[in-house]
Amino acid sequence: MRIAVVADIHGNVLALDAVLDDLGSRGGADLTVNLGDCVSGPLWPRETMERLQALNLPTVRGNHDRRVAQDPADETMWPSDRYAKERLTSAQREALLALPLTLEIAPGVVAFHARPDHDEKYLADAIVGGQLVRAPLAAIRRRLKPLDPACRLVLCGHSHRSELVRIPGGPVIFNPGSVGCPAYDDDTPPAHVSEQGSPHARYGIVELGADGRPRRFETIAVDYDHEAAAKQAEQAGRPEWAQALRTGFMKD
Repeated sequence: MRIAVVADIHGNVLALDAVLDDLGSRGGADLTVNLGDCVSGPLWPRETMERLQALNLPTVRGNHDRRVAQDPADETMWPSDRYAKERLTSAQREALLALPLTLEIAPGVVAFHARPDHDEKYLADAIVGGQLVRAPLAAIRRRLKPLDPACRLVLCGHSHRSELVRIPGGPVIFNPGSVGCPAYDDDTPPAHVSEQGSPHARYGIVELGADGRPRRFETIAVDYDHEAAAKQAEQAGRPEWAQALRTGFMKD
C-alpha cells in the first residue's frame, strides 16, 4: 500500500496544486491523507477548502481548523484564523469543526495533527533557544501513551518540520513537513520559530509492506510559484508571511 501524506496547507492552494501534480507524476497513491491545518493564513482559504472538499481526502482536525471554526470570533482570534474565517462559508467552517482528532487509516496506521490526545501540542519536538528541535525519546514516548500498543505507524504534522523517528519497541513517527507554510513564529510562551529553510512545498509518501508494516519513506520538496503566494500575503498586510513564503525563514 502506498500512502501520500499532506499536512499544514494553510490556505496555500498554489502549493497544494503543485504537490498534487507532483504526486500524479510519480504514479499517484493508493490513499492520500490530510493531517489538518487546511486553510488558516492570508492566502486562499476558500479556494483551498473547495479543492479539498472536491478531493474528499481522509482528514484530521488541526488546531487552526478548530480555531477558524470557533464562533463567535473575538479579539483573541489570531489574524490568520480570522482571515480564513471571514472568507469561508458557514458550512465550510462547520465541516472543519466536524473533522476527527484522530483516524486509523489502515490497520496499525494512525493519523492526527499534533498529538493523539491534543491538536495543539508538539509530539516529536521541543523548544530550545527559541527554535524547534527534536524532543528527547522519553518525552516522545510519554506523548504517545494514548495510542493503542498495536500502532505501527504514526502520521502527524503541526510542527511544519519534516521528521522521521523510530521509537524502539514502538511505532515509527512520520511528519512530511508543511505543504503551504515553510516557516512561522509562535509567540505563545515559550516563543519560538519553525523554519524549513526553503520555500518548497513539502509532502510525503509511505509504502507499507504486505505485512502492513512501513517499509519505505519519502519526504518530497516541490518547487512552485512561491513568489505569487508571497505577494498575496503582502496584499493581505502580512509581510512576515511573505518573508516565510519566499525564503523558508522568518528573518534574513
